[in-house]
Amino acid sequence: MSLSPVKIEILETMLLSAKPMKPAEIAIENSKEFSSTMMHLIWLTRGGYVNSPQKGLYTLTNEGKKALGIQPITKETAKTIIAYTPHDKAFEFYVDVDKPLHIHAHSLQDFANKLPKVDLKTIEFHMDRGDFEAWFKCLGDQELAKKTATIKERKITGEPLRLLLHNTVEQRCQDLMKLTEQTTP
Repeated sequence: MSLSPVKIEILETMLLSAKPMKPAEIAIENSKEFSSTMMHLIWLTRGGYVNSPQKGLYTLTNEGKKALGIQPITKETAKTIIAYTPHDKAFEFYVDVDKPLHIHAHSLQDFANKLPKVDLKTIEFHMDRGDFEAWFKCLGDQELAKKTATIKERKITGEPLRLLLHNTVEQRCQDLMKLTEQTTP
């Protein structure tokens, strides 16, 4: 069954959240009316795309992630995603085309650690080009790639972009570590 653009937008908003969300938060985030958002959430809950772990809070289910094109990952896939990558597969930060900074990220955690240190223009440059999304896909992380694409669609810039991207990657690292039952990267 095909979902409407509004329902997809709600699912994407929930995908970006690291915690259960209130309908009012979702409505504000999507610039929609509360009553309309609530109607969509009820429909999405009945369809199994979201659930309500406690009254007034909603989370995305695996079915909701599948609707966004994200398949569940195994423990082994999670290990591969967070593993150290060789230099030729590392992410290299650029300030512009043909202007490398000679800063490389060899793992997802390394990437998160370097984000606060690179210039905002560098982050915006790579975000606009879809470079982060492409690297995450190369690592095998479709979910983080989708989250990054969703951030890009929202046209966030400056320090709010850095903070959101950093928090999203950090949270993803924690989730993957938990899945692999590791405690440190």
